[in-house]
Amino acid sequence: MYSVKDLQSLISVEIENEIYSLNQTEPKNLYQPVGYALSMGGKRLRPVMVLMAYNLFSENVENAFPVALAIELFHNFTLLHDDIMDGAEMRRNNLSVYKKYNENIAILSGDAMSIMAYNYLLKCNSTEPAPMIRLFSQTALEVCEGQQFDMDFENRLDVSIPEYLEMIRLKTAVLLACSLKLGAMAANAPEKIADQLYNFGLNLGITFQLQDDLLDVFADQDKFGKKIGGDIVSNKKTFLLLKALEISDDSTKMIILDWMNKSDFDENEKIRAITEVYNKLDIKGITEIYIDQYYKLALDVFTEINLAGETMTELIQLANLIMNRDH
Repeated sequence: MYSVKDLQSLISVEIENEIYSLNQTEPKNLYQPVGYALSMGGKRLRPVMVLMAYNLFSENVENAFPVALAIELFHNFTLLHDDIMDGAEMRRNNLSVYKKYNENIAILSGDAMSIMAYNYLLKCNSTEPAPMIRLFSQTALEVCEGQQFDMDFENRLDVSIPEYLEMIRLKTAVLLACSLKLGAMAANAPEKIADQLYNFGLNLGITFQLQDDLLDVFADQDKFGKKIGGDIVSNKKTFLLLKALEISDDSTKMIILDWMNKSDFDENEKIRAITEVYNKLDIKGITEIYIDQYYKLALDVFTEINLAGETMTELIQLANLIMNRDH
């Protein structure tokens, strides 16, 4: 069984090869931004999940490289377009694609990435490609639904915690779940186990996004790779903000709403003020309780999967990596 680090190394080499190929392909203004987006790195969590699920049933993980690349391309396509929609100028301590090139190039290169993802998926030697394509297509559509809900929330102050959790299930969690299930399907795994891996990934994905919300306020900025407090500045409806609005008394809620309604403000002052409110309400502690609950739900599914314990060790290591990450 490969370790998480082994799989990260393997897929990183494969991605580097793809980046080199993309940089040689014409038209360069279409493909070089794709290579640039991929070159920004990250932990390669989703492609590693593909390979790890495949590895539960086969040692020949290179057979799943096309699926892993499909997932990584699609994930980076969503980040590329998200940055445009959010006006985010930095990604992983690098200029966002639209800032390095321009918006039109970024939009078109992102479109190309979403199409290329299907081409990679079709290179997989699975005996039943149609169910894999259906799952990938459904997941892609759900990610778009999640993004639309996220944008709809921008104009609402009455977003509930259940609505928010459904949004992050769609926008973030389904892609992690899909990564695990596609890896299992590529290895022709039993349908029941593939479905259990999906549910494991779904709960892990919600854990991941709640962690992301928390890190945006409380992480080390150098490690996090983007400006701390960006969600606060943009009034983004995160779990932290929604929970604070839900449990605040009237005077505290007015402080939050006053800052949200200001159009002219010092960003650092706003971050400090809202963070003080979060600290007063122990929003960090409340968020950590929710994170722990979804992590336990993931582990509950994990214990039901009928595979030898030694083959599952690295999957738990990956879950712990997500649970304890600091960036």
